[in-house]
Amino acid sequence: MENPEDIRTGYSAVFPGPNTEEKRLFFRVYRRRWFVLLVLCLLNCSNATIWLTFAPVANQSAQYLKVGLDEINWLSLVFMVVAIPLSFGTTWMLDTLGLRITLILGSWLNMLGALLRFLGTLRVESVKIQYPLVMGGQTLGALAQPLIIFAPTKLAALWFPDHQRATANTIASMSNPLGILLANIISPVMVETSAQIPNLLLAYMVPACIICLLATLGIRSSTPPTPPSAGAESSSSEPFVQGLKLLLINRPYLILLLCFGSGIAIFTCFSTLLDQILCVQGYTNDFAGLCGALFIVFGIVGAGALGLYVDKTKKFIEALKINLSLSSLACIAFSVVSLMPQQKVAVASVCSVFGLLGFSIYPVAMELSVECSYPVGEATSAGFIFISGQVQSVVYIIVLQTLTKRLADSPLSTCGDAVLSWRVPVMVMAGLCTFFTCCFLLFFNTRYRRLEAEERAAHNRRNDSTTSPRW
Repeated sequence: MENPEDIRTGYSAVFPGPNTEEKRLFFRVYRRRWFVLLVLCLLNCSNATIWLTFAPVANQSAQYLKVGLDEINWLSLVFMVVAIPLSFGTTWMLDTLGLRITLILGSWLNMLGALLRFLGTLRVESVKIQYPLVMGGQTLGALAQPLIIFAPTKLAALWFPDHQRATANTIASMSNPLGILLANIISPVMVETSAQIPNLLLAYMVPACIICLLATLGIRSSTPPTPPSAGAESSSSEPFVQGLKLLLINRPYLILLLCFGSGIAIFTCFSTLLDQILCVQGYTNDFAGLCGALFIVFGIVGAGALGLYVDKTKKFIEALKINLSLSSLACIAFSVVSLMPQQKVAVASVCSVFGLLGFSIYPVAMELSVECSYPVGEATSAGFIFISGQVQSVVYIIVLQTLTKRLADSPLSTCGDAVLSWRVPVMVMAGLCTFFTCCFLLFFNTRYRRLEAEERAAHNRRNDSTTSPRW
């Protein structure tokens, strides 16, 4: 039988008294929570590598699969197309069917997608099935993505005590950009010629199979035997449809939905268009890849530091407003230095700062979405933030690409035949980032509903324990 760790969550600051031991509420957490978190992190990382397998080696992939670059781009874009409509069902599944079923289903879809992609490398001379099979595998991976990406907030709420929730959410959430980073490193290293594509797909398939086994056999329940906090006891207390109605009349949540969704869209545009923006001024693909890597690495570091800080202080609003403001300044700085040639140090530094400040707010904003919408289910409140970001990402990318202008002459360009001016689009991107940051600073304010509910539960339990008869 598993030996739990006893965690004492102190409420003496809320209910002061001469004997602080009588003012404390005891909850129990289990070491197994770290295993569940590990499985989710590995699954999130694996899914991200499957998502961006082909983007860093697009030319070799097109040659091997005998298709054009547009078809290769769709192997990544299918994730965004599938995620938006499927996200609505995923929020219901997590809050209704539970974490275990959702993660196991996600691991199987992820594994079957990786397997189908590898089968697509088998050559059949008479029938051209390679690309359809690979696209089918990518589609299965895309189906798995919302099941995985929406899970961190739910996992943190159900398995971790209140002083570890933001940290757990940060670790699980940041495993996705870590997977993106690994894909951008592993794919170019393993694939120098098109003939090495099968080896690459095999390398991504093996971890997916192992992770599926760990999830299926290792995750034995959606919740621990006893809750780690008062909030976990009443998690998902509102039915799904009723939760949606509550969100639609929750003004702070709607502001967060719009403003932080715009923030997600800005970072998606930055990651997607970085190479195209920099190549106009003569920066190479390798340098753009370095800037993208710095953006992710510093973002993971920033998220870890801010998650620990918020866990200790519970200053969600202050942390989010400060970091959003600084991120907007970094975005403005990027819109300036990205238009300057021969400024590698400045461009790399700005990308690093942008990642450090911008990536760090993602898990904090997801936790804040739960705090301001409680008792709506965690997957529902956090999931619709993600959906907002995906929808706005599609709109922003289309708008920014429309605003580009073809340049007749650009002697520094390393872009190839089509050279586009990104001066106006990057200014618009900085303007959008600044506008929605100002809206958030001016109009957003909320109570921490979940923390308040936990304090009330502690107070009620303390009263029950003092008034119950003793025989």
